[in-house]
Amino acid sequence: MNFEIETSPKRRDKLKIIAQIIETAKEPTQKTQIMYKANLSFEQLNEYLEFMTNLDLLEKLAARRRELYRATHKGAEFAVRYDEIAQLLRVEEGKNGIKVPPESLLKRKT
Repeated sequence: MNFEIETSPKRRDKLKIIAQIIETAKEPTQKTQIMYKANLSFEQLNEYLEFMTNLDLLEKLAARRRELYRATHKGAEFAVRYDEIAQLLRVEEGKNGIKVPPESLLKRKT
């Protein structure tokens, strides 16, 4: 799979889809739940799940003859970083028309 960010406003980029899947799978979740919440076809879902489990963003669990998926620690970290980047890209117009990131992202952690 080629995971490049798409610029079309009508289509979600692949990183956003990955973040949505991770958000859905914070708790063990069935494939169909992920498919509906991430708005993917069954074929797309299988490609993402395989890709994400290979990268250790998701783990596959077996429970009562069902396949469940859950975000790993690495997946949760990805989601946090994705949200931070998305916030950085949502710039606000400050004084003199200069665009600046939200104040919360400008503070340094000590």
